[in-house]
Amino acid sequence: MSAPEDVSVDLLVVGAGPTGLYAAYYAGFRGLSTVVVDSLPEVGGQVTAMYPEKMIYDVAGFPAVRGRDLVKALLEQANQWNPTYLLGRRAEELHDDGDRLRVVLDDGEVVRAGAVLVTAGMGEFTPRPLPAGAGWLGRGLVHFVPALDAHAGQHVVVVGGGDSAFDWVLALRPVAASVTLVHRRSRFRAADSIVRQAHAENIRVITDAEVTALRGDADDRLAEVDVQLRDGTRLTLPAQTVVAALGFTADLGPLESWGLSIERRAIQVDSTMRTTRERVYAAGDVAAYPGKVKLIATGFGEAATAVNNIAVALDPSAKLFPGHSSDA
Repeated sequence: MSAPEDVSVDLLVVGAGPTGLYAAYYAGFRGLSTVVVDSLPEVGGQVTAMYPEKMIYDVAGFPAVRGRDLVKALLEQANQWNPTYLLGRRAEELHDDGDRLRVVLDDGEVVRAGAVLVTAGMGEFTPRPLPAGAGWLGRGLVHFVPALDAHAGQHVVVVGGGDSAFDWVLALRPVAASVTLVHRRSRFRAADSIVRQAHAENIRVITDAEVTALRGDADDRLAEVDVQLRDGTRLTLPAQTVVAALGFTADLGPLESWGLSIERRAIQVDSTMRTTRERVYAAGDVAAYPGKVKLIATGFGEAATAVNNIAVALDPSAKLFPGHSSDA
């Protein structure tokens, strides 16, 4: 196998969530060539992985927008400038090479860039496993539901008691043959309003219970699950899919070795979104400064601020304010 070829661009964006996609658009608007790297196999970050079907109500210009539709629109907006996407790759090492930065990916590929913008959200997130689901991941056990239609006509069991668990049962109910939520406690972490909505729609909710086993049919496809209640009662539920919505662990992974100032898994930045390392910037949920509010809307503004300042850092003769896009 031949060695990966180096890629050379003006800007490397680490993270392909909403903030990273908007940064790719804005970088193109400023005339910067851009590569976007993300460890996930698809763009959209947490929105795509965790709540593609959930409605989002606090994005400017959209009274309500479904997560996957927002990502689709951001991707279309960014793609008019033809950024390069390196998905399913992780940015491992960061080195200074004179007036360039050299980032080594986990597959050995090297990206050389004038500047790096980190838009990694909450970093690498790993789903908490379902103890009874060992060996079933990808064979009926999932942590996310990227496409509701894939579960049409199925019996689905969702395990968990947080907002994501209730989001999935409400989203799946119209397409699935049945949806049951199983939670080990009697109280939920989810918002009261969404719990009330699930009860109002007569979704079966089993509390004080755990899924203890998954079993397949003659073709080794998931067919049913065993559930044990705290009082000793045992149930067997039909299930072609089990959604383990048990939360996530997150960390910044290799980014923590990049020589940045990091506090509580967030990268400290100044008002230009620059980190403590020259030509390295951060925006979105991964960036922190006094008074920071973690919203998608905030990330969009931070991305524009970062890219405009990066444009000047790369070309001191450039103007910080590029003019209005409507004048282009």
